Amino acid sequence: MTNNGKAIVLTDGKAGHENQSKAFARALGLDFQLVPVKFKSPFHKMLSYLFDGMGIRTVGLLQGLDELLHSSTPPLTNTSTIIGTGSGTFYAAKSLARRIPGAKCGVVLYPRGYQLSTFDCILAPTFDNPAKLPNVVEIPANLVANDADFYEKGVAAFKERYQGETDNLVGVIVGGPNKCSSMTVEWMKSRLDEIFAANKGAQLCVTTSRRTPADVEALVDSYPWSYKLIYSKDHFNPIPAFVQLAKRLYVTAESTGMLSEACTFGSAEVIALDNLKPGPHKFRRFVENLRLEGYVDGCRKVDLSAEFARARELMGH
Repeated sequence: MTNNGKAIVLTDGKAGHENQSKAFARALGLDFQLVPVKFKSPFHKMLSYLFDGMGIRTVGLLQGLDELLHSSTPPLTNTSTIIGTGSGTFYAAKSLARRIPGAKCGVVLYPRGYQLSTFDCILAPTFDNPAKLPNVVEIPANLVANDADFYEKGVAAFKERYQGETDNLVGVIVGGPNKCSSMTVEWMKSRLDEIFAANKGAQLCVTTSRRTPADVEALVDSYPWSYKLIYSKDHFNPIPAFVQLAKRLYVTAESTGMLSEACTFGSAEVIALDNLKPGPHKFRRFVENLRLEGYVDGCRKVDLSAEFARARELMGH
């Protein structure tokens, strides 16, 4: 007999992926057991696309998953729901569901290259231009696993460090460059000058990240903030407090996870600091879709209640 109250969340070890899977499980009303998955090699991952196209789904392409099926406590077979996020989990979700009678698999992000029709539910970001299929549910932003208790604790921890007023707080969240974005000292100086000029009298607060270049961090550090978290010096996370307390949040545009969180929780106006490279890449589509719907350059918040209702229907919950 399967247990409808608990899901298996497959994790590839990436926090951003794992958190979205956790959010999906919670949206289904399920507790979950984390199960790490990894292909035996890049070649085995390539094989998974070929095998899936041929209708072959085997856990043998993945490290230790077959052994885990027989040795896990509680048994992996005591579930009816398999969830994964990202390309390292898509094939595993299908293959594991095949080994468990009656189990359904739901994934987050767009499993391009795999047979879409054989997933029970796909929560696909709009920026991926997903196919219009009955099992594909479009979402405008990344799923966020945080809850009210997470934010309450985050605000309390922040207030232990920051004793100033918070009724006119403006937050700035600085990420870093990636293949579709850049971040230079010159660009950041222009943005910070604009932010300070536009928010005179506000409590200006900033956090950098592990991806922020050292010279950009040094520039950020030089400005007269009411509060600053320089990641290379201190790994405290003030973002939950920024999201809950700020009247306005500036977030560098490549930070899709932080933009998603800012557009989902709190009441702040969200402004994307455009450090994106030219071209119709997915980061550009992501920001433009959020702007078009009023989540960026506005105060509208993402409400996924209709999408989650459809996902629960597809997954049998």
